[in-house]
Amino acid sequence: MDDQRDEQRVYLIVYHLVWTPKRRKPVLVGNIAADCRQLIEQKCTEQGWTVLELAVNPDHVHLFVQTWPTVSAAEVVKECKGVTSHELRRKYPALKKLPSLWTRSYFAATAGNVSSETIRRYIAAQKGL
Repeated sequence: MDDQRDEQRVYLIVYHLVWTPKRRKPVLVGNIAADCRQLIEQKCTEQGWTVLELAVNPDHVHLFVQTWPTVSAAEVVKECKGVTSHELRRKYPALKKLPSLWTRSYFAATAGNVSSETIRRYIAAQKGL
């Protein structure tokens, strides 16, 4: 992954996000999974985010995405869950049996080109300058 640049910043903002259907039901299969994937990719493209990896498993979704510095992990999850819940429940009435498509919770981690140990060593080395 390469650093991104604009007039004022150099940055690399990458999130690993995971969320699950309500009650961890394995409903993301077949056409539902394919449509879910397409909706997430479309939403990310609309927002200017780059999907690095996307896995739609029967009972959870993994999204590895590169965003702008002004975008939080919560915003990415909100946008992706919102569009997929609305569109998938409209297209597939069987999903309406769940009280909602997604749980309120999610997992978020930041990532980059270097490990946390590399960053610690770099910062420690800067103290000696």
